[in-house]
Amino acid sequence: MTEAHAPTLPVDVTRIQQMLPHRYPFLLVDRVVELEPHRRILAIKNVTINEPFFQGHFPGRPVMPGVLVIEAMAQAGGLLSQLSVPPAQTATDKLFYLVKVDKARFSRMVGPGDRLELDVELRRTLRGMAQYVGCARVEGREVASAEILCAEGRNG
Repeated sequence: MTEAHAPTLPVDVTRIQQMLPHRYPFLLVDRVVELEPHRRILAIKNVTINEPFFQGHFPGRPVMPGVLVIEAMAQAGGLLSQLSVPPAQTATDKLFYLVKVDKARFSRMVGPGDRLELDVELRRTLRGMAQYVGCARVEGREVASAEILCAEGRNG
């Protein structure tokens, strides 16, 4: 990818919705702030008390479910793949499914008011699959990490 194709940063949620099929309440990336095409992305999820999962997880002690932190990293990985190709080559008929999570680790809780930083690297691509390594941080401190494998499928 040449610099001429690099997207203007930050990438806002309107542009993110053009690249990801997720919608409320499962769109878990609000902004892309750094991008090294085909290598790395840094995206942001602003966690608010209005998140629907806080009603039951847990009443009186709201905690973002760890599986949603992993999903947010997977969505950031999808954005890395989409933003690494020129817009004319972005396929809107493709979906990428999360097929495997390895080495998931949760080291801190994420709650209302936190700014979740999703730092994801592309490790490799092979036959319609992409392997990512992600680290989620709040205020520079790691809250979760995982290796994530996504596979390409068709929408429809």
